[in-house]
Formats: sequence, C-alpha cells, structure tokens
Amino acid sequence: MAEAARRTDRNVDRIDTAPAFTQADADALSARFEGVAADELLRTLLHEDGLGRVGVVSSFGTEAVVLLHLVARANKDVPIIFVDTLKMFDETLKYREQVIALLGFTNTSVVRPDPDVLKAKDETGMRWSYDPDGCCEIRKVEPMNRAKASLDSWISGRKAFQSHTRQNLPRFEVEKGRMKVNPLGDWTKEDLDAYFEEHDLPRHPMEAMGYPSVGCSPCTSTVLPGEDSRAGRWRGWDKTECGIHSTTVPKGEGGDLPPGYEPFL
Repeated sequence: MAEAARRTDRNVDRIDTAPAFTQADADALSARFEGVAADELLRTLLHEDGLGRVGVVSSFGTEAVVLLHLVARANKDVPIIFVDTLKMFDETLKYREQVIALLGFTNTSVVRPDPDVLKAKDETGMRWSYDPDGCCEIRKVEPMNRAKASLDSWISGRKAFQSHTRQNLPRFEVEKGRMKVNPLGDWTKEDLDAYFEEHDLPRHPMEAMGYPSVGCSPCTSTVLPGEDSRAGRWRGWDKTECGIHSTTVPKGEGGDLPPGYEPFL
C-alpha cells in the first residue's frame, strides 16, 4: 500500500497516469478491509492518501443515494461525477439535483458527449436503436474516460446481486492502472432497503413505476416479476452493461458497426 501511495504521489501532476496500481495492490486492500463495514471502509480510504486522486462515479439511479450518503458522511468534498448522455430521463436529472442538495456535496461535475463526435456518429440521435454498444461508447464510455483521466482511483456503486454479470464482484479491482472500489459489492437488496429506511433517503421516482434500474430513456424498460433488477436495460439485446464497467465494447473500424450487427429499428 505504501508503495502504491508513493507511486500515486509521483503521478499527481500528470494529465493522465500510466498504470499505477496493480492486482497486488487490490489484493492487499481486499485483505486489509476484509469484513470491514462499508462506512468504515470509506471513512478510512477517503482520509488517507493511498488512493491518490479519487472520485465517485454515480448514475443517480434507483440505488445510488445509498453509496452517496455513505460518502457524504465520510467526506463531502470528494468529487462526484455524473455522465449525462443527453438521453437521460428528466426524473433522473431532477433526482440528481435533489440528492446533491440533500447531502451537501461541494464538488460535483457533469460530463457529456463530445458534440463533434455526436455529429459525426449519431447525428440523428437514433444510434441506440440499431447499435446500442456504439451509442454507449460515444455517450457514456468516452465522456467517462475523459472524467477519469484526472483520477487515480474511483468509487463505484455496483453490487453483485444486480446481475449475473456482476456476481463475485470484488471490493477492489484494477482497471487500466486505476483502482476501482466497490464498497457495496456484497450488499443485498434487503441491505439497501434497510439503509433507505434507517436514514429516510429519497427514492428515485421511477422505482415505484416498475424501474428497479434506470439508465437512458430509450434503452430502459420496466422489469417483470422474477427478473433480475437489470433485465429492463437494453431489452431484446445481448447486452447488460454500458461499457463503463466492462473491459471491451464491440465496435468496427472508426466506431462503426462491427461485422454481424444488423439494424433493429
């Protein structure tokens, strides 16, 4: 850990960092914080220098306020980053404002898609309908990569129960040299509901409408009884993640459709 912290200090003035953290660092953190409650983990990490420049990435979705509340109790000055794809539900944008005001964060930012990229690759705004991976790449992944360029580590609200693709989710993982922290990785839906009730936290208004997971408006649908909480995302496509939390996003040359992808309108 001390070695990782020293490496981070040396990189602090760089626009983007070369790989700073390794799997050994993640393993050391996992061992150190094994069995430690999420609130204590965050209080410790956000008052140490071991993670370097750290920020929180939040979707301001149906469960996001739990992590944000924990972070606010630890340090209200931590950067809170939100990716506005320009396809968000109005309810999400209003909910974000409500949560930020409630929790008192002092350093919030919104990143959006590059207008030139949108003009070149999604001029009609309909790419989601035939190439959801390409749409996520230009509206979510690229803006998020810009935001992460100034960070050494980032905190995510992912939980293992949300989807089969998130099972066995570690608390600490390394992504392109950055440490990714998943404080709520082992939390259950029951844990979240209890936390909401204990702290009287506001719910995302769309949850009561049958949306346990909320993303962009064109690619989010209601979830049926018995389905996992993310079943309403990209329904009808072999896709469960936007690309922010996955290592690869299929794309062809120049960001166009890869072979085998056909339009679905």
